[in-house]
Amino acid sequence: MSSPHDTTTERPNDRPPERSGRNRRELLAWGAVAAGLAASYGTLAAFVGRFLYPEPTDRSWFFVARTSELQPGEARLFRTPRGEPVNVTRRGVAAAAAASGEGGDGSDFAALSSTCPHLGCQVHWEAHNNRFFCPCHNGVFDPDGVATAGPPAEAGQSLLRYPVRDDRGMLFIQLPREELAAFSALHGASLRRPRLEPMQASQATAGACLAPAAQTRAETSTTRLGRPSGRPRAANLSGTRRA
Repeated sequence: MSSPHDTTTERPNDRPPERSGRNRRELLAWGAVAAGLAASYGTLAAFVGRFLYPEPTDRSWFFVARTSELQPGEARLFRTPRGEPVNVTRRGVAAAAAASGEGGDGSDFAALSSTCPHLGCQVHWEAHNNRFFCPCHNGVFDPDGVATAGPPAEAGQSLLRYPVRDDRGMLFIQLPREELAAFSALHGASLRRPRLEPMQASQATAGACLAPAAQTRAETSTTRLGRPSGRPRAANLSGTRRA
């Protein structure tokens, strides 16, 4: 017979299983939170790292002109630091809207090489026909530089196109970085933007297909990056002082 002072002792395994289960759930919950934070911080770190340390590129943007300097349907010719002729064209309002949905983001401009890919002749812009035309073999290109007629179209050769960007009314084209670096090292602080010149139909003649390189050298009226080409001043090699 048990004594009235006897107390019932609790077995060790009555409550601990419930407590250990709760601890396990809390641990799993905290683990999930920690994993989520780690993923968030990892994404943020990757974004910040990409912003602070952008991937190197071999091309750079080059300022050409203000967008207000070109009227819709107008094309102008300028030369890159290496002397390559490039036509900068502004599409009409309807064409710009069709190209981008609204226009104004640079899609209403096109920068195309002025050198025909067929035999190296110089193409010119025909505003009344809304096309580029090569007089050597009657090559025709649309405003985007795609060949539509003549030998270039038969060979599937379109005009070289440069990426264009409109940044708050300033027009940029993308050129190889080494081209700009070499020019900057050569001219230093005298670096200025190119002066666009109206593209005239008379600039493209049949003689361009015979000797395009000679014609390029003979163009003394064309300026490169705002530096006019002219006759250099004769050097005094005699060592005597002129009066």
